[in-house]
Amino acid sequence: MTDPDPMTAASRRYLIAGAVVVALVAGGIAAYFSTDSGAREGRKGAKGPPAVPVTVALVAQETVPIELRAIGNVEAYSTVALKARVDGQIVEVNFREGQPVRKGDVLFRIDPRPYAAALRQAEANALRDAAARDQARSQEKRYQELLDKNFISKEAYAQIRTNAATAEATASASQAALENARLNLEYCTIPSPLDGYVGRVLLQAGNLAKANDVNPLLVINQVRPVYVNFAVPEQNLPEVRKYMAAGPLRVEVLPTDAGQKRVEGKLIFIDNAVDPTTATIRLRAQFDNVDAALWPGQFVNVSVRLHEQADALIVPSQAVQSGPDGQYVYIVGTDMLAELRRITVQRTDGERAIVAKGLAKGERVVTRGQLRLGPGVRVQISKTPAEPA
Repeated sequence: MTDPDPMTAASRRYLIAGAVVVALVAGGIAAYFSTDSGAREGRKGAKGPPAVPVTVALVAQETVPIELRAIGNVEAYSTVALKARVDGQIVEVNFREGQPVRKGDVLFRIDPRPYAAALRQAEANALRDAAARDQARSQEKRYQELLDKNFISKEAYAQIRTNAATAEATASASQAALENARLNLEYCTIPSPLDGYVGRVLLQAGNLAKANDVNPLLVINQVRPVYVNFAVPEQNLPEVRKYMAAGPLRVEVLPTDAGQKRVEGKLIFIDNAVDPTTATIRLRAQFDNVDAALWPGQFVNVSVRLHEQADALIVPSQAVQSGPDGQYVYIVGTDMLAELRRITVQRTDGERAIVAKGLAKGERVVTRGQLRLGPGVRVQISKTPAEPA
């Protein structure tokens, strides 16, 4: 069966083909304009890599002290190992372990009764011998008169004179024994020989104390004032001697936490020889230690101030970087671009670095974010630096 309307069928085919062509052309135009618009948008948004956020600090200029730092050991000004001077039983211990004591405070008492009895006996012997001496003197005087009148021989007088001299010596010996007995009785009371702090009791009440025993009864440390011993490298010896000759050098014990304060003293001693095993020289400082902040045996951080350096350039230590060519910092200029600057660090003082050359007062140095920087990299300051003093 044939199509009754062939023209109509052909028209439909042409219409369908035309519609397809129009759709393809419209899709191509839309894709072109879409791609072109995206490209334009891409070109419009492309402005280079983003700025690197950094923290900066200003280069400060101020007067800073030139110091030597070391680790020191606190030593008692005086240490006394208290020992008994007579034998006997300890009957009293008049202190608590660790408490402060004053010079003259009675710490121990040894049973005094045997020594009191010995004293009474010595007193009696001294009186007896003194009486015999006086009798011998009187007899010598009478025999001297008889000799002057030739009533006795010289041999008889010599015997009387010898007896008198013997009585004199015996009386002197008795007097010495009496004084010794008094001392022994005094030694039964053991006072503190200095102001200080007592340690642990090594012999309790009831024990027998022996005179000059190897082990002491007690150890007392004087901590007001107190010494701090430390050592510095031998290279610093000429500086220390130079500035110490001009006047006493101030020594400080640095605090270990924020709640403490510095303790000040003065350098009083330089050893007379360098230790060849460590290449250091031993120094000693003295501190008044009024509040007993320093304790014998304690390890402390010590700083010796030699002199003061005026107009020193200071940056935070964390700003200083090290590379193959030496130390450097990154500077942020007014154009907000990073600049690598070679510097020479004279020394480091805690969290501060003193710069000898390479920087000027007021320049901005990067303290954080250096790892992402390079010369000419744009930066963004995330923290405003404080104004210079």
